[in-house]
Amino acid sequence: MTPTNPSSPRRIPTAPTPVPTLTRATTAPPAVDALTASVLAGEHGPLPAESTVTSVFWLHHGTRLAGGDTTYLNQYVLVRLGDSFGGCAFEAGEIEPSVCRESSGAPLDVLLRDAPRPLRIAALDAYLARVRPHRAAATAGEAEAVVLPAGTPEVRAKARDAAVAGLLDIAEGAVVGLIGVVNPLVAAVRERGGRPLLCDFNLKTTQWGDPVTDDMHEVLDHADAVVATGMTLSNGSFDVILERCRSRGVPLVVYAQTGSAVARAFIGSGVTALSAEPFPYSQFSAEETVLYRYRAAAGHA
Repeated sequence: MTPTNPSSPRRIPTAPTPVPTLTRATTAPPAVDALTASVLAGEHGPLPAESTVTSVFWLHHGTRLAGGDTTYLNQYVLVRLGDSFGGCAFEAGEIEPSVCRESSGAPLDVLLRDAPRPLRIAALDAYLARVRPHRAAATAGEAEAVVLPAGTPEVRAKARDAAVAGLLDIAEGAVVGLIGVVNPLVAAVRERGGRPLLCDFNLKTTQWGDPVTDDMHEVLDHADAVVATGMTLSNGSFDVILERCRSRGVPLVVYAQTGSAVARAFIGSGVTALSAEPFPYSQFSAEETVLYRYRAAAGHA
């Protein structure tokens, strides 16, 4: 998995602010494909067949933070559905720019059924974000809006990853599995007393020389808590991570640009907490942007 661009952090309040909690059913959550099927059936809102995708975007960018030796390369496909956006990162070469011409103006249900997986996730994300925007969840007290400060990529990356790490409730020395590695998040976990256990498909070591495996099962078998990127929705590993953390009783925190509204559907049924960053992602701006932090209610992880 290409490291998620770290240049999208948010400001944490100087005084600790309780993160609102969401309660979900304690029964096993459906797989992502089952969630899609329920959306297609109209169980979450209007039938997707009644909606048309306004625009599809294909984005590719690279970032190297000051003082680092890693260039983060990211590709995104974005879907605009009226007043909402959905996004999904993907591996290089997985989707071509021609997707913009082929899919803009398509019926939403067609993309949810027939598009390549990253485009399906982006379309699902756009739909769920339209039905329930993150800002509405914050207004209702279901999520905490965290403002990332204006500034350089390094300043914003540090704030974003501190916000993510702030969702971890861990004891000193706890082993924290990171599936999808960015250096500022590794540092943030250490600052909270955690010992990072790292997995990424495209990174071999951190800037401090920490080894990074490409086998997520090494992480899932030994971690006391897991932090996974939303890109696991794109590559199909999310369901495996969800089930493994649930079966072991291990907290699962998801930090998502990719599929932030999709991951939200699993809060309280496998996902313990979520840092949701809707588009426009913070790496595309030097101004203040907002992410939304969710927690499952106690006993509903």
